[in-house]
Amino acid sequence: MASGFDRRVRLGVVGCADIARRRMLPAFAGVSEVDIVAVASRDSEKAGKLAADYGCEAVTGYEKLLGMDLDAVYVPLPAAHHAVWIERALRTGKHVLAEKPVTPSLEETADLVAQARECGLVLRENFLFPFHSQHHEVRRLVVGGAVGEVRSFEAAFTIPPRPSGDIRYRKDLAGGALLDVGVYPLKAAMLMLGPGLRVLGASLKVDSTYGVDVSGSVLLGAPGGVTAHLTFGMEHTYRANYTVWGSESHITVDRAYAPPVDLTPIVSLGGEEVVLEPDDQYTNAARSFVSAVRTGGPTSGESVELARLVDEVREAAR
Repeated sequence: MASGFDRRVRLGVVGCADIARRRMLPAFAGVSEVDIVAVASRDSEKAGKLAADYGCEAVTGYEKLLGMDLDAVYVPLPAAHHAVWIERALRTGKHVLAEKPVTPSLEETADLVAQARECGLVLRENFLFPFHSQHHEVRRLVVGGAVGEVRSFEAAFTIPPRPSGDIRYRKDLAGGALLDVGVYPLKAAMLMLGPGLRVLGASLKVDSTYGVDVSGSVLLGAPGGVTAHLTFGMEHTYRANYTVWGSESHITVDRAYAPPVDLTPIVSLGGEEVVLEPDDQYTNAARSFVSAVRTGGPTSGESVELARLVDEVREAAR
């Protein structure tokens, strides 16, 4: 599809996952430059119920949706099913917003990013928190020297155990804590420390019942001798924060990854509170994707870089 078109983006949704229902469809509905055309599911009743909420077409089967006149698709399927449907969407000339991770595999992710670039299409991994203004403020403060020289970074994302039937415990669906919550601290380190990260060490605790990792810890190295310590898991109390430590001060962000849209964010700078305006990362992310589709925005290599770090974590943990 040619870039720079001036009509509304025609969007289809491949699957009726909870994240689509609760977060992304309401966000896309709030963006004036997009039309939600259709929602697909293998279950016609499920598709019908969700489609009715947005006045769009209900489609039974993902292949049928990809044959429709659409500009872009959103893929909120389990990670193990991403690669096949992302590739099919790209081959039909559609831009793709895929839930994280793009795929569970570095090789597959790199291949899909290369395909998107070759076709001039946008393939974006749906991390939402980077679109919240609190992280832009932290970057502004760090770049402005508010903490002095950055020495280290700490980040954590932990959640309580899920019900036993949750897909996060499904090895066949690429479940596990690393791909579900561990990628958030990794992405936060990329956001705050920049390129050139490498895994110095890692540990993963694998649950013998489910065969998936349920918690882990990672030590990263960054250029200039900066280090990052990351913690994640799904057998903990809830925790979602990060801290940038510098030579003169430090900055801490709580509620870092999924703050409610009406939350007044508070950034702690050396113990002093910096109160920010509420922000809606969900609508911001949806609007950014739609804008990239309309302008022919390039597909970045960040998804490949994250997949490389995930691969290194797995290797170090062995």
